[in-house]
This record gives sequence, C-alpha cells and structure tokens, in this order.
Amino acid sequence: MSNTSAVIHSDPDILGGTPVFVGTRVPFRNLIDYLARNHSLDEFPDAFPTVSREQAVAALEAAHDAVMARAFAQAKLIRVEA
Repeated sequence: MSNTSAVIHSDPDILGGTPVFVGTRVPFRNLIDYLARNHSLDEFPDAFPTVSREQAVAALEAAHDAVMARAFAQAKLIRVEA
C-alpha cells in the first residue's frame, strides 16, 4: 500500500492548503485534470518538471488505495445495516 504522505501533502501556507506534490506547488488535481484531457502520464513531468513520473505514479496508487479503502468500508457498513 502506498504512503500518501510521502507523495502528497497539504499545508495552509501552500496554495491555501490545496493537496500538492511534496516539494512542489503543483496540485495533485493537475495530474487528474491532465490525464482526464487524454494527455499521457509520461508527458506530465514535461508539463510539470518539479514532479517526477515516479511521484505521479505513487500519487495515483495512493489515490487508488484510498478509493478502495473507502469502498470496502462502505460495503462493510451496508452489510452491517442489512
């Protein structure tokens, strides 16, 4: 499982607390928007040179882990209520 805090963080002094890649001012949302516009993950570091491809992949893996954990938690809650 990925360690989100090693890749993405939020600091009120950086872009008002928007989650950004550690060591940068690049919001994680930029990666999502970039991919949603059919750009390649391999091109992302060219557009945002302060973010490595490895950081982008790790952030996507962490996001996947968070979504899956939430889905499993909701599924357990639904089973308990049923």
